[in-house]
This record gives sequence, C-alpha cells and structure tokens, in this order.
Amino acid sequence: MAASMSLNIYLAMLFSLLLSVQEITCHADYKAALTKSLLYFEAQRSGKLPLNQRVHWRGDSGLHDGSDAKIDLVGGYYDSGDNVKFGFPMAFTVTMLAWSAVDFNYQLKANMELQHTLEAIRWGTDYLLKAHPEPYVLYGEVGDGSSDHACWMRPEDMTTPRTTFRIDAQHPGSDLAAETSAALAAASVAFTGIDSRYANLLLTHSKQLFDFAMKYQGEYQNSISVAGQFYSSSGFQDELLWAAAWLHRATGNPTYLNYLNSMAGNGGTRSEFSWDDKYVGAQVLISKLVLEGKVGYTGTWAQCKSQAEQFICSCAQKGNSNVKRTPGGLLRFQPWNNLQYVSSAAFIASAYSKYLSAHNSTIQCQSGVLRANDLTTFVKSQVDYILGSNPKQMSYMVGVGTNYPKEVHHRGASIVSIKASPAPVECKEGFTKWFNRNEPNPNVLDGAIVGGPDENDGYTDSRSNFQQAEPATVTIAPMVGVLANLA
Repeated sequence: MAASMSLNIYLAMLFSLLLSVQEITCHADYKAALTKSLLYFEAQRSGKLPLNQRVHWRGDSGLHDGSDAKIDLVGGYYDSGDNVKFGFPMAFTVTMLAWSAVDFNYQLKANMELQHTLEAIRWGTDYLLKAHPEPYVLYGEVGDGSSDHACWMRPEDMTTPRTTFRIDAQHPGSDLAAETSAALAAASVAFTGIDSRYANLLLTHSKQLFDFAMKYQGEYQNSISVAGQFYSSSGFQDELLWAAAWLHRATGNPTYLNYLNSMAGNGGTRSEFSWDDKYVGAQVLISKLVLEGKVGYTGTWAQCKSQAEQFICSCAQKGNSNVKRTPGGLLRFQPWNNLQYVSSAAFIASAYSKYLSAHNSTIQCQSGVLRANDLTTFVKSQVDYILGSNPKQMSYMVGVGTNYPKEVHHRGASIVSIKASPAPVECKEGFTKWFNRNEPNPNVLDGAIVGGPDENDGYTDSRSNFQQAEPATVTIAPMVGVLANLA
C-alpha cells in the first residue's frame, strides 16, 4: 500500500515536472521568437548598415536614394520581399513597433530586447524625418513597384529606377501624412525619458504632418499613383483619428481630444485592424481613456469603446459576427497575407488585456464575458498556431523550430549573400539562377512571418507562391509587442 502511494506521489511529481519543463520550453519559444522578430527588421534595412548590424549576410544598399530630387532619402525599410520603400506601410510598421515599446516596455526590458526595439523604431523614424523636409512636403515612395517586380535582384545590386514620389499642398495625401504623424507621435512616447531631444523632434514633425493631413485633404494614391497599385488606401478618416489619438497620448493636448470626440464615432464596428484600416487602433486608445476615467463613458466615447470590444469579441469567437477560423483554429481574415491581420488582432487583444487587468474590468460579449486572462488565452492560441501548433506542424515564423518555410519569397534572402559572392546578380539572372531553384534560400530570414496558410490550413513552400510565402514588415511589427507580453 505504502509502495503504491509512493509510486503515485512520484508519478504526480514527475507529471508536474514535465508540465513545468513544457511551460519553460513554451516561454523559451516566445522569447526566441521575440529575438528573431527584431532580427528580421535588420534584414529589411535599406541604406548604410551600422557597425552593430547583426544580420551579416546583408550589405549596404540604396545609398543614392533621393538623389533625383536632390534630397537625402537614404535609410528606412524595404517593406516585404522587394526593394521598394513604400512610405504608407512603413509608417504603420513604425507605429506598431512604437506601440509595442510603449505598452510592453517592461516586458521588452525584462527580455533584454527593449534596446533592439528602439533601434528598429529609430531606423524607421530617422528615415521618416528625412522624408518630411518641409511642413507640407512628404516623400512617400522610393523606387517603382512595376520595374522592381520585373527584376529579381539583391538590394545591394539594384539597377532598377530609384524614383522618388511625394505629396505636397498641390498633391495631397491625408492618409499618408496622418499615418506618418501617428508613427512619429507614438515613437516620441517611446523615446520620452530615454532621449528627450529626439522625442521632441519627432513630436514637432508629427504635429506638422497632422496639420498637413487636415489642411490638404485627399487620398495619397491620387497623388502617388504608383503606390496605389500595391498599397492603395481605402480612405483617410481612420488615419486622422489614429494620428489624433497618438498625438493626444503624446501631448495631453485637449485639441486632439476634441477632434476625437467630434469624429470618432464614424468608424463603426470594424472587421479588421491593418495597415489600411486603423479605426480599431484609435478605438482601443480611446477605450483606454474611458477605462482610466479621463473621459466619460457617454456619447462618442462609449460608442468607440463598444465598437473596439465588439471587434475583440468577434476575434475571440464570442460576438454576433465572429471572424472565420480555419479547421486548425487560425483566424481567417483575408486570402492575401492573412497573418498580417492575425498578428494585428493579437496585438489589439494583448493591449486590451493589459488595460482590463489594470482597471479590474471585463468585456461583455454577445456570448459571454471576456476577462483579461481570456484574451491572453486567445492570443496564445493564435501565436502558438503561428509558431508550429497547427495541422502542418510548421512554424510560419522563419528560424523558429526546424520545420519552417525554406523558400521564402524574398529577393535578398533567396540570392547568395554579396559577402559570399560579390559579383553582381543581374535583373533576369536572378530569376533563372535563384528564383526558379527548388531549393532552400541560401540566407535564413530569421523572424520573418510569411503570408500564412490557406483557409484549410494548407501551405505550399514555394518561392513562386507569393500570396502565401511573402513576409512583410507590417506583419511582424505587431508581433514584437505580442511576443514580449507572452515571453
């Protein structure tokens, strides 16, 4: 009898130990994924690479960007698998990196990744400051998507046109100007207390850009038509709200609060949060003010909070119009780069979980109550799927685990490094020698999250499968905060 009890106690202890090991391993995966997500941004850098560059297969590129307009536009990020610098998604990328640093500052610091996050933000903001040389001028693109897509070249070898495109008083772009304003305002909050001079500089440009967006209104693709073929904006009211919300958070100025109060109800309940649709982000920032008691729970403020929470309820499958899921449990928003929308939704839930916890509050959904820990459980389900807990047992983040996409649709990663083979790879040669090879990329694009599986959890690891196999900065930026919160 005693021996039987001892065995039971031993087995219970062993089971408990295994659970602990499993939990530690899971946390280690989040931490490793966080580290790699920030490495990814170093691989996307354009310009003169710094001495502390950790992604060694990359080299300097785009060193004459802006020369056609006699302006220095060296730096910034290539947005996905190509060599174009698109200002609209780049600004959203910076905004989400900054929001990660602001809301998950403690977690990033605890995981020794705050400095890398600030470096990733600053690589973007330094460029955005250059792109805004005058109050009513903003450069919104360098390079041309069509000519770029006709070539498969390393960024270090580029011979494609590096044409610059801008908005100004005669050629407005409220969405582009306001998103850039939001990025700089959010970044100013991230740098407050760390580099006050830089934070103030960012804020000055942010205010000017918000004024630009308000004074000269229009959709930016009407002024930069080449951008519209790749990153067309569906409107600019969401960006104006988003920018005003960040400027209020950065300054506390009631002017921005008054603007939010007059306009914030127009978004309605959204079906996504993305590089094109910022309403949910603005609604969540307003909800934070409601929870903190800084605005009353009435009128526009109550409406915004309700709309933000309905979006979260739908993602967590407790709403009256739930987001579709794949058989394996992944949220399904769009056929193209679905994981961008998943990562953004996961960020919203992570941030809201923090706000609920701080104020001991809950969300009342159509099908029940959501507490802070319920949101964390939901976020974990989506992140775990991305990192390998899915029907294909594949990590959709490159470099995490052993089974991850090897043929990522990415020019730099798919061609031998210029450090290993400095001979230029010409435009069409890149297709014949590298793109069409049915072999793993020679360079591992650590931290990249590909477009993701289809509606049935299927994924084809092929460079030509750009709809599923191409990563983008807008996908990984929200994951920095999400992973920091889980690690």
